[in-house]
Amino acid sequence: MAAQMTATKVPEVRDITRIERIGAHSHIRGLGLDDALEPRQVCQGMVGQLAARRAAGIILEMIKDGHIAGRAVLIAGQPGTGKTAIAMGIAQSLGQDTPFTAIAGSEIFSLEMSKTEALSQAFRKAIGVRIKEETEIIEGEVVEIQIDRPATGTGTKVGKLTLKTTEMETIYDLGSKMIESLSKERVQAGDVITIDKATGKINKLGRSFTRARDYDAMGAQTQFVQCPEGELQKRKEVVHTVSLHEIDVINSRTQGFLALFSGDTGEIKSEVREQINAKVSEWREEGKAEIIPGVLFIDEVHMLDMECFSFLNRALESDLSPVLIMATNRGITRIRGTNYQSPHGIPIDLLDRLIIIATSPYTEKETRQILKIRYEEEDVELSEEALTVLTRIGLETSLRYAIQLISTAGVVCRKRGGTEVQVEDIKRVYSLFLDESRSSQYMKEYQDSFLFNETKATQMDTS
Repeated sequence: MAAQMTATKVPEVRDITRIERIGAHSHIRGLGLDDALEPRQVCQGMVGQLAARRAAGIILEMIKDGHIAGRAVLIAGQPGTGKTAIAMGIAQSLGQDTPFTAIAGSEIFSLEMSKTEALSQAFRKAIGVRIKEETEIIEGEVVEIQIDRPATGTGTKVGKLTLKTTEMETIYDLGSKMIESLSKERVQAGDVITIDKATGKINKLGRSFTRARDYDAMGAQTQFVQCPEGELQKRKEVVHTVSLHEIDVINSRTQGFLALFSGDTGEIKSEVREQINAKVSEWREEGKAEIIPGVLFIDEVHMLDMECFSFLNRALESDLSPVLIMATNRGITRIRGTNYQSPHGIPIDLLDRLIIIATSPYTEKETRQILKIRYEEEDVELSEEALTVLTRIGLETSLRYAIQLISTAGVVCRKRGGTEVQVEDIKRVYSLFLDESRSSQYMKEYQDSFLFNETKATQMDTS
C-alpha cells in the first residue's frame, strides 16, 4: 500500500511569475506631452493639470540640456492635485541615464545622522558622473575549444582557444582561470564572444550566423550575430555611470562598495568629498568624465526646518548641484522651528530662488478619467454606474479616498462571485470605510467616549 502511494505521488509544480507591486503612481509613464511641449488631455497616465504639465515640460527640457543645474522648482497645490505625479512624470521622462532621487522632508529627521549630512548625501545621489575609459578587448567567433585534463584527475587544466574574424584566425593558450570562465559562460564553438584583456571578463554576444542551422537545437531565445570584422584585438571605449555619493562611500569606508548594499554609509567627512570633487574636476578637464546634473525631489518640503532651508540656500550655489524639485500642500503656515509664518512654510529668501508651479483641483470629467486609469492599473472591472458613483464620491470626499475604494470593492465583488464591480459593492465598502469628514463627525459625536479628549479645549494647531 505504501509502495502504491509512493508510485502515485505527483510532485508539486509551482509556476514562477514576476510580481510587480501596484503603487500610487505606478501608472505614470511620463508627462504626456507632444513634441511642441503641449500637454495632451489624457496621455501616459497623466490627466488634466495642463498648465502645470506644460510648465514641467519646459523644466524637463532645460534639465535635459543641462541649463538648469543649481535651480529649484516648487510644485504647490491642494492635497490630491497630482504634485507627486508630475514629479514622477519628470523622472520617467528623463530615463535611466539621468539620476533621480526622491525623499520626504520628514526622512531628514529620522536618519541616524545630522540633518545637513542627510541632505548632502541626497544631493550627491542626484549627481551622476559618466566616466569614460578605453580598454583592449579580443572579439571574435569561437572556432574550437580544446581543454586538456590531467590523466590523474588532479592538477592544473590547460587548453587552447581558437578565435577568428572575417580577416584572421588566432590560437590562444588558456590558463585554469580562463577555462573556468569559459565553462561558466557555457561558451562553445560558433559563439561570438568578447574578452576584456585587463580583467579577463568574457561576454557572450550571441551565435554566429554561420551556425543558423543549429536554430532548432538552440531555442527561440538564441540571438544570432555577424562574425566580427577586422583584427581580433580592438580598443573599445567603456562608459560607467555612477553617482557622487557612490564614489564618496567607496572612498570613505573600509569595506568599500559593500556599504552601498548594507545601507550603513554613516557620515562622510568633508575632506573626502573635497578630494573627490577635485579629482572629478580633473577628469572633466582631461575629458575622462562628464557631470550629469540629476534631479532631487523633496516631497513634504514644509517639514524641513530653518537649518535645512539654510543648507539648501547654500547648496544651490555650489558648482556640483542637481536640479531641486520640491512639493508642498501647505498655504501660509509656520516655518518649522520658528514662530514666523511664511507662504508654504518656506522662508522668503528661499522662495525668491524658486520657480513655482501651481496645481489646481480636478474637474468631474478628469476625476472620472483618473479613476478609470486606476481601476485598469489595479485589474478591477467596474460597471459604468459604479464608476459614476465612485466619481461622485471622489468629488464629495477626496480623490485619494475614491481610489482606495477600487481595490476594496474588487475584493467584495470577487467574494460574492461577481466579475464586475457594481454600485452595491461601492456602497458596501463606502459604509465599511470612513472618509476624513465622516470620521471627524464620528469623533465629535462620541468624543466623550474616547481617552484624552481635548476638543473642548483650544483647537489643535494644524499649521
